[in-house]
Amino acid sequence: MTSPSCYPCDREAEFDALPPRERIAFDDHWRVAHAIGTALPGWLVLLPRRHVTAIADLTNAEASALGLWQVRLSRTLRDMTDCLKTYVVQLAEAEGFSHVHFHVVPRMPHLPEELRGPRVFGLLGRAATDSVQPDQMDETALTLGRLLQHQ
Repeated sequence: MTSPSCYPCDREAEFDALPPRERIAFDDHWRVAHAIGTALPGWLVLLPRRHVTAIADLTNAEASALGLWQVRLSRTLRDMTDCLKTYVVQLAEAEGFSHVHFHVVPRMPHLPEELRGPRVFGLLGRAATDSVQPDQMDETALTLGRLLQHQ
């Protein structure tokens, strides 16, 4: 089930036509996409494939798969980027993005102190010219997808 005026649901409705950056990996319950408007390559978003606006409303099957996805994505980002760890954050408050989604963000060794922890969101909401470009997101997505197959 999808919902109008919901960016993730709009993308889900076009699932078969999505570019690699919008469907890095998926199962019956979850889809992995590269975050848009970010200056950080590898910033991932884990989205339920149905419209849900609160974690408490996830089904048991969705909840069971959630932890495994978060760990698999974190391991794959570590292997691919040499990040020190990943930040996993769920807020779902932005207009058009109230659909539950989890940010899985690689915490790179060189990340400036002023962008660590919750301040990493300073790298999101960037102008198109200051963001990871679609071709780079697709390249990252294809590499991540290949690595995830071996997790």
